[in-house]
Amino acid sequence: MYDAVRKAWANFVHIAAKRGTRVSIVAGVDFGTLSVRVSIFDHQKGRLGSGIAEYPLLRKKEDPDHATQKHADHMEALVLAMQRALGASGADGRQIAAIALDTTGSSVVPVGEGLVPLDDYYLWCDHRAWQEAASITQVAHDVNLEAIRWCGGVYSSEWGFAKLLHWLRHNYATRRRMVTVLEHCDMAVATLCGITQRSALPRSICAMGHKWMWNRSLGGFPTDKFLAQVDPLLTGIGENIGGRFATSDQIAGRLSPEWAERLGLSSGIPIPVGGIDAHWDAIGAGVGLGDVVNVIGTSTCIMAISEKPNLIPGVCGVVPGSIHPHYTGIEAGLSATGDIFDAIGRRAKSSVAALSQGLEHYRAGETGLLRLTWDNGDRTVLVNPELGGVTAGWRLTSTAQDELFAAIEGTAFHTRVILERMEEHGVPVHRIINAGGIPQKNRTLNRVYASAMNKPILVPQSDPTSIGAAVFAFLAAGTYRTVEEAQDVLCPQYMTIEPDPRDAAVYAEMFPIFRKLYFAMGSEDTGRGETGILPALRRIAAQASRRE
Repeated sequence: MYDAVRKAWANFVHIAAKRGTRVSIVAGVDFGTLSVRVSIFDHQKGRLGSGIAEYPLLRKKEDPDHATQKHADHMEALVLAMQRALGASGADGRQIAAIALDTTGSSVVPVGEGLVPLDDYYLWCDHRAWQEAASITQVAHDVNLEAIRWCGGVYSSEWGFAKLLHWLRHNYATRRRMVTVLEHCDMAVATLCGITQRSALPRSICAMGHKWMWNRSLGGFPTDKFLAQVDPLLTGIGENIGGRFATSDQIAGRLSPEWAERLGLSSGIPIPVGGIDAHWDAIGAGVGLGDVVNVIGTSTCIMAISEKPNLIPGVCGVVPGSIHPHYTGIEAGLSATGDIFDAIGRRAKSSVAALSQGLEHYRAGETGLLRLTWDNGDRTVLVNPELGGVTAGWRLTSTAQDELFAAIEGTAFHTRVILERMEEHGVPVHRIINAGGIPQKNRTLNRVYASAMNKPILVPQSDPTSIGAAVFAFLAAGTYRTVEEAQDVLCPQYMTIEPDPRDAAVYAEMFPIFRKLYFAMGSEDTGRGETGILPALRRIAAQASRRE
């Protein structure tokens, strides 16, 4: 059956070419936390088919901050997902005109000669570098580093320099062989292009701007003097992270013969500079000026674009050219969303799907619970990985389903805190779009968000995943001239979820309580360091684990 479909497609392409009809097909690749999705797109028909392949996330029970993955696992999964996508679409791989890739970030891998990995990726959700991040933040404020203002005033353990420094401190023997360090999106692109020299590397402004404090207007990376003051191990590292820094409307290279054969594509097709998955998901969800896109999956990434680079305290990235090549990208988010829902299901020896049955009947505030969703720390606006989840209001009759609903409310309230911070600093929020995997299958979440924000929530009518990658692939192929032109054709229409007036009234009463607790529990006195309540509990647990 597959061979017949594939032959029919090849015949259609041949006939169309003879008639002078333009046929443009591209592959959009989205590397997520647990799997990679490849989607094949036609420039008029949209998505023709997709393929998914999983890879393991390596965690350690004794160290909850540890989260790594292997480069080889990523690339093997890409080959399998491409095979499945071509099969599902019926397309001939030789007709693919371009391929574009987005990945998680900051997911960091040190490499040696030939750009061969020296270790596993420090995945975005690896928080082992929280002490290194605190040191970077402290020194940045001590020397009044301008770049720290562009990432909200606090450097995160989820970002590149912190992860690299942690690796350098704990890998004495291997670090001497390090040639450079790469974000996942740049490593994947370099691999497919057959790039083996540091000087030839394309570097994503999306990744390097949001995660490494790279800023063209400030001369690139922070100075070597600053980095050496953080730790002498970082001396000269800015020069080591060399290459060509570019936005994703630029060509990074062309598919090598080796990887063309492995993927079943034609060698020499263009590959644009890569990006971070959530940023391209915002493009795929149709982001425009005045929009905020909540990319809700294992975590939440909150994306917006602006004509001006408004600096926002506690918001983790303001980078010109990062989301849309011609506007300033703004990134904020929650360190865990779907991961919290999954954890609630695991603790109940159930699943999110099972606990969600009947959840549509819950009304605002009826559980009596208020949930601070810090189970994986706080990304925005406190930027504090030392925090842990808090649930107030437990009763003897409270259930796992109650906690799940309260967690949905908590993520909505936390998102509102972030959006209010953005609006306070000049970023308009005219439309809220809930994208990512969860809003497509969780009506309760969308209903709660609409009432908690007291604004309509727009939800794409079909899955926007990989559409952002397709947009940049079509730009690389020359099919479309602008992001907007491609969005008009490829992006789905929206469902609109209006606030429920009764629930909105309840949430108007609950939100000030949440906000007060959020800032009180996460303040300098109670949320950080040796005297902080939640950090102290983490420290005690770590010490107890080491005694076992």
